[in-house]
Amino acid sequence: MTQVDMPEIVIDAKLPERERTLLIVDDEHNLRTRLAKAMARRGFIVATAESVAEGLAAARAEPPRYAVVDLRLGDGSGLDVVEALRTARTNIRVIMLTGYGNIATAVAAVKAGAVDYLPKPADADSVATALLANARPLPPPPDRPMSADRVRWEHIQRVFEQCDRNVSETARRLNMHRRTLQRILAKHAPKE
Repeated sequence: MTQVDMPEIVIDAKLPERERTLLIVDDEHNLRTRLAKAMARRGFIVATAESVAEGLAAARAEPPRYAVVDLRLGDGSGLDVVEALRTARTNIRVIMLTGYGNIATAVAAVKAGAVDYLPKPADADSVATALLANARPLPPPPDRPMSADRVRWEHIQRVFEQCDRNVSETARRLNMHRRTLQRILAKHAPKE
């Protein structure tokens, strides 16, 4: 089987520089530099930061038009950076990246101002598509949606996090026996 090369998604080079700026905030050096190079090839003017502190400084100094922010950074939460970016520039498009994906963190990212949420490792085409998808209010439907078991597991994880990881309180709110909940929490997430 041969692989068909798809054209790269590229930002319009005719846009003013201010409208092509992209900030990448991630504490993983290799991912940050690889993504920065790939996005620069697609026409973005890229700046990078490796911490919440650097991301906040960049948001205050010169708010970009686009941003890609990791959820968990060495010195705190990327949600703080997303909120600062959204405050500094209301029309910014922020994509949240994370290796710890679940529904609760996706909801938190969207509430903070992210327009999309991608699991790591995300390729540059996925990031560019999400950043430039102005016309569609919703992302396209997934090729392989989550199974019912996975949706149930995600819901339980969300309520567990909302109850500050208190098993008894989570079990009470889910109308579930505490031991049953403990068995579910001890297992790995079901496959997609």
